[in-house]
Amino acid sequence: MDVPRMGVPEKLAARMSMAEQHEYLRARFSRRAMISGGAVTLGAVVGGAYVTGATAQAAPARSAAPAAPKADGALVAPFGRHLAYGNDPRTEMTVSWQVPTAVDEPFIRIGASPWELSRKIPAEVRTLHTPAGVGASGDHTQYYLHARLTHLRPGRTYYYGVGHRGFDPAARHLLGTLGTFTTAPAHKAPFTFTAFGDQGVGYHGLANDALILGQNPAFHLHAGDIAYADPAGAGKTSDGGFDSRVWDQFLYQTESVAKQVPWMVSYGNHDMEAWYSPNGYGGEQARWTLPDNGPDRTNLPGVYSFVHGNTAVISLDANDVSFEIPANLGISGGTQTKWLEAQLKKYRASKDIDFVVVFFHHCAYCTSTSHASEGGVRKEWVPLFEKYTVDLVINGHNHVYERTDVIKGNRVAKTLPIGGTAYPETDGVVYVTAGAAGKSLYGFSAEQSYEGHEKDIESVPSFVCLADGAQQKETVAWSRVRYLDYSFLRVDVTPAPKGRWATLTVRGIAETGEQVDHFTVARRAK
Repeated sequence: MDVPRMGVPEKLAARMSMAEQHEYLRARFSRRAMISGGAVTLGAVVGGAYVTGATAQAAPARSAAPAAPKADGALVAPFGRHLAYGNDPRTEMTVSWQVPTAVDEPFIRIGASPWELSRKIPAEVRTLHTPAGVGASGDHTQYYLHARLTHLRPGRTYYYGVGHRGFDPAARHLLGTLGTFTTAPAHKAPFTFTAFGDQGVGYHGLANDALILGQNPAFHLHAGDIAYADPAGAGKTSDGGFDSRVWDQFLYQTESVAKQVPWMVSYGNHDMEAWYSPNGYGGEQARWTLPDNGPDRTNLPGVYSFVHGNTAVISLDANDVSFEIPANLGISGGTQTKWLEAQLKKYRASKDIDFVVVFFHHCAYCTSTSHASEGGVRKEWVPLFEKYTVDLVINGHNHVYERTDVIKGNRVAKTLPIGGTAYPETDGVVYVTAGAAGKSLYGFSAEQSYEGHEKDIESVPSFVCLADGAQQKETVAWSRVRYLDYSFLRVDVTPAPKGRWATLTVRGIAETGEQVDHFTVARRAK
């Protein structure tokens, strides 16, 4: 059956790149709007600002909402607050949120206490309009607001409130709407971060959010497939239609954590939405403000890096190298891989950084029966991970929890049992698939094996996705932990004096709160 995906017939979409799907949708629905007398206005995200006209032509395009009367601001409450670090987590933070309708003069207040919100900063509005016929969401307009905060002090907790004309969070009756955030410290200190992928909207995603909040993380990593507004994932035949309103539900669900914990995302295949821009990321650029230090903000807005304490974190866009789902294959022209190597080389040379953590969507090594391993990642990035002794690689895509032994040269370099310790400088790299954050679970080809329920299985059948679209069968020995239920990752970072062992203590935590895996990554502190 030829099921439409966001208005593109499924069989046609399966053969199209994201850019081709975007052009198809624009031609079809812009023409329809013109015929009906309601022309769609094109705009673009350029450097975080919304513009129109000739200056926008080189940037990802998206539609502007038709003019609409504004509601009384006193009757409109902001929702969906989420934080993100700027380029320097010690001094920069972005606060983002939504309003259900257009408002005047949006702003953020910030201060050292709830009673000292004297600093008032205007917010930027990014509007997304999804016309009738593009997916299932009908004629829907979304208003996203962003405020970039700079010149903050390291290691400080700030109070903030978001508002607009008629809704001032400093008013006594609105103090309950305030949030807080804490900047990264200026020096090495212990901290915790959490991670998962493939959350979506629903009970299990909400339950994982509640558990994550209890870990008191400094930041959270979301390894792609964020909300699933596009359930097709760039070519799946089970799609029921793109629905932009899912993002409203997701950001509302996530707000309890993301309003106080920087929610750092990378992009997965379900995050490519063809209507808004040729690369599929125009909608994401409206919803998120991420560090802008990556190699290509136009084509790769989800590629960036940041440093927290003694740990560098790199976000990659695996859609650029994916053989399995090639809609954006090669979009960077190789610049992402070159940038990655430059970042790894820089961080390894830094005297202030002990650990390098990389996260992205498609799995380098996984034995799930759904997607298994991505050959493009193995070809492009795994050699760099090994060359620069990356300490931990975190993926999503497969809706399972799986953790490898220490891998080098596509083989087990060292067995890493539950509770064991890896030394990446000499051993190799450990990969964790943490894709069981909330969407329906996948399966394994071998029995589960996790803490308290270990099974000694040294030969697991699986496959790797190849450039020609084929699945090459392989039998692997590196699958050490397999857990098939909802879960997330907790990582405790402990620095050490120069020459002593700094550690990452990594734990797989089930939705029940049960620990299903733990291991340590150790490296001599610089």
